[in-house]
Amino acid sequence: MAQTIQFWKKGDFAASFGLFVNVLTDFLVMISLLIGVVGMPTEFVYKQIVPGFGFAVLISGIIFAYFAYKLAKKTGRKDVTALPSGSSSPGIFLIVFVIMLPLYQQTHDAAFTTTVAVIWGFIEAAILFLGAFLGETIRKIVPRTVLLAALAGLAFVFLGMNPMLQSFEMPIVAFVALIIIFMNWLSKHPILKKIPTGLLLIVVGTAIAWIAGYQNPADVTAALKSFGFNPPLLHLNGFGDSLSAALPYLLTAVPLGLANYIFNLENVEAAAVSGDEYKTRDVMLANGFSTLVGGLCGNPFPVTVYVGHAGWKEVGAGLGYSIASSVAIFLLSIFSLMGLLLAVVPIAAIVPMLVFIAIVTGHQVVKESPKFEAPAIFVCFFPWVANWALVAVNNALSAAGMSVGAGDNQVSSLALHNAGLFYDGLVALGNGAPISSVLWGCIAVFTIRNTPIGGIIAAVLASALTFIGAIHTSTIGLAQTTAMPFVWGYLLIAAFLAYKLYVNKKDNIGPVTE
Repeated sequence: MAQTIQFWKKGDFAASFGLFVNVLTDFLVMISLLIGVVGMPTEFVYKQIVPGFGFAVLISGIIFAYFAYKLAKKTGRKDVTALPSGSSSPGIFLIVFVIMLPLYQQTHDAAFTTTVAVIWGFIEAAILFLGAFLGETIRKIVPRTVLLAALAGLAFVFLGMNPMLQSFEMPIVAFVALIIIFMNWLSKHPILKKIPTGLLLIVVGTAIAWIAGYQNPADVTAALKSFGFNPPLLHLNGFGDSLSAALPYLLTAVPLGLANYIFNLENVEAAAVSGDEYKTRDVMLANGFSTLVGGLCGNPFPVTVYVGHAGWKEVGAGLGYSIASSVAIFLLSIFSLMGLLLAVVPIAAIVPMLVFIAIVTGHQVVKESPKFEAPAIFVCFFPWVANWALVAVNNALSAAGMSVGAGDNQVSSLALHNAGLFYDGLVALGNGAPISSVLWGCIAVFTIRNTPIGGIIAAVLASALTFIGAIHTSTIGLAQTTAMPFVWGYLLIAAFLAYKLYVNKKDNIGPVTE
């Protein structure tokens, strides 16, 4: 008898809203940066970039739902959860500030600037295409503890801290949402079982916000004014003319492409730990394809697997949430109504769902990792915490019209150091966090296991990546002055581990397994 696949489950409702808000938040940040910081015309952003972005998310969401459908048919299981998908958050900031802002300031040509950024995005897609066939091998080489811990570090600071800070800005709404989540998703004894928790959060939170006066009817009216139909269209003109202008920026695509690649690997591994074993190659090709099609439709921002699979599985999500959230994003993008939902529903009623995802992601690595490898989990967290703090500090300075440097309207890193903020350390530890968190995790785990050869390889690789500026520096470049101490530092780590390898062989000391 053929297995009946359930396309929509009770848990899909909450998961679709949670994933939708996660992607929508990045979407709104991207739009505000392009219009408010870069200075691009609002009409251009909403007619070209926004529909292309929504279309890319739609494609990836449908493909991931199809992968889940195939897995459910193959295994006969009813608890298969689709991978979540959305935009690459680091990619948004990097593309805007490294490429689009300086180029638009020079040319004041939105179409030309976007085309150059799209070419940059194609490099991202190419890295995913090329790396698709190496993914399974890398997953076997890199310890599971490291992949899960690096992902948990990202979830803790960007899915946990930011939503928690937003929650504490509107405690009357958010605290109610948090306690409902604790009772219904973390506790085994939920309340109001017949009402989907996601719906309960939204209804209760929205009601409290409107009663308390947090929501403004004028915002709803203003959001409706942006309404317009802007379907995604192919934008194929100008690629040849823009290629020469794009060349100086293409090298910067490599480290982000590698980071995005590793991020996808981590999420595939997290799904496998939860019981959903997806083919790494298929996932990489799907993201590369979605990014490529989005680029052809005018969107320069890459698509990736989102963190949170374990959390959405925990609430009972299946296939439907992936399609529902991506369709919602697509519809809002082609009708230019991204702000309407947030004008009606307070963000503080929904972002606690992301706090839940951060908690579950962290719990997953603790639960699935051997106890003796637990110290490595916290090693993986440090680069992500530094990355989050670096972004926060830079954004705060930028809001004040300042930056770090030695000129006018600038504050020196020495002054920050004297004030107790080790800014140079933040720059070094925070830049390249997706890659350095994995490398440091490997060094720690292989050392704990007493298998130095793995740590040596990780340290030498880290040295090479630092030498080219892929990690620990804010710009790409060979043998930068600020990078060389880290290059030598990693080689010293490799030397000490080589000595440990010699001692192990000399004294016949084997690996630690528990």
